[in-house]
Amino acid sequence: MRADARRNHERLVKEAATAFAAHGENASLDDIARRAGVGSGTLYRHFPTRRALLEAVHRDRIEQIAGRGHALAERLPAGEALLEWLAELGAYMIQVRGLKALLGPAVTDGSSAPLTACGTSVTETAIRLVTAAQRAGALRTDVEPVEVLRLTHGLATASELANAEGQYIRRYLSLLTEGLRPRS
Repeated sequence: MRADARRNHERLVKEAATAFAAHGENASLDDIARRAGVGSGTLYRHFPTRRALLEAVHRDRIEQIAGRGHALAERLPAGEALLEWLAELGAYMIQVRGLKALLGPAVTDGSSAPLTACGTSVTETAIRLVTAAQRAGALRTDVEPVEVLRLTHGLATASELANAEGQYIRRYLSLLTEGLRPRS
């Protein structure tokens, strides 16, 4: 990428991060371009879709939360690692505006839109943690990783409705997990 194109890209990502934090995932793309000092055409050359821009803004955060799942898996028993990661993921979806929308395709049936790199990273982490929890007997064997992600997405939404800070995510996750445990 040429130096001027790289600078434009960086400015667009920086301004988009500010706009998404303030206004959510539906922030005006024209305003983002204007604040970055470029035209809308430049924005769309770098980021052909809103989702592509959201992913550029949140890529590092998603990699961080995926890495957190791997760290928890090394430190905690499998069932505990999964629950802790889901609580952190749910809280993150509330605290980082636009993240829930970006991760939405990771919890669909896969027919509507291909996964972004961010969605793939989260899905791969969920697969690893769910499989380990199932092998350890801490999670029902008929539960699919995508179902766990869907439920976490829903819990984040419910927690957000109750309190924008996400303080209820752990409580809701606790209530949910009783149904995910293996039957005796």
